[in-house]
Amino acid sequence: MKKLNLAIIGQGRSGKNIHGAFLRGSSNTFFNVRYVVETDEERRKVSESIYPNAEVISDYRDLFEKTDIDLVVNATPSDTHFSITKELLENKKNVLVEKPFSRSRYECDTLIRLAKENGVHLAVFQQSFMAPYYKKTLEVIDSGILGEIKQINVRFNGFSRRWDWQTLQKKCAGGIYNTGPHPIGLGLGYLGFDKNARVEYSSLGCALTSGDSDDYAKIILSAPEKPTVDIEVSSIDPFSDYTVKILGSRGCFKTTITNYKCVYIVDGENPERDVIESSLKDESGEPIYCSERLIKHEESDSYSGSAFDVGTHDLYEELYYLISEGRPMSVTPEMAASIISVIETVHAQNPLPVKF
Repeated sequence: MKKLNLAIIGQGRSGKNIHGAFLRGSSNTFFNVRYVVETDEERRKVSESIYPNAEVISDYRDLFEKTDIDLVVNATPSDTHFSITKELLENKKNVLVEKPFSRSRYECDTLIRLAKENGVHLAVFQQSFMAPYYKKTLEVIDSGILGEIKQINVRFNGFSRRWDWQTLQKKCAGGIYNTGPHPIGLGLGYLGFDKNARVEYSSLGCALTSGDSDDYAKIILSAPEKPTVDIEVSSIDPFSDYTVKILGSRGCFKTTITNYKCVYIVDGENPERDVIESSLKDESGEPIYCSERLIKHEESDSYSGSAFDVGTHDLYEELYYLISEGRPMSVTPEMAASIISVIETVHAQNPLPVKF
């Protein structure tokens, strides 16, 4: 396999510790890091040591004239995702842009159009779709063991506070722009990215953040003849014990990013009971509660890998084959744009005062 050449813009937490960690690792058999772009002088010095075979530069515009680049990774701050990706596409570069894809659906659609007009590839780093736990949830739903799926809860919660740029509305930041693309993306995935999916209810708030953007969000999504999807992105929940919970007519599946549990019943093992219209009582005539011991099945297991290792590897592998052979990716820019549509709608429904 011949490696392709890659340039990465930005060496912050995502660029250095997520993309960079993969690209520098042994499981990366797809891309050579040919250029690293970083505006901060200290980070450029670090980049020179950890990317010994790359040319480290300070201005991403210097990439426009380079002819030995197969892919540019845009891992810059969120508020520059649109402008920098736009320039790269206009200069006929294949681009992988970090989430959030952009601030608005209009910006997303503009980038998708530019990629098509310039004959280049555009992808969004939504690696949670590749996570083992998400794939397992789809497998369980498709298996039918839970019966008819009634509701799916997605929780990306914790108990912490921030005071950096990720708390500022002007930086296209806050909980649902930063963390939200993952749970909202999974939620839309459970709805099959139905074009009729809608935000039935939403609430945004500021709790522990020092900035002016959200760190609490509740979003309920629906689509015709699909289960209700209940999403939370919260910094004030120290007790959340699952990432996804699937509630069906025959059981429930609960998973974190590391392990899962499933409890369900099997048709035929618990024959249907006749309805008794009167109050229940025991043999001596005493009132009793309507209850029984169901024959249940229980399963549990753990996963090997996460969105940050397996997910990152698999997304980059798909990118490699998209560029080298034209194979379609499983996560499309249109899917990522649908995620931004939800975020944009939630912000419109819950305008927060701008303080910075």
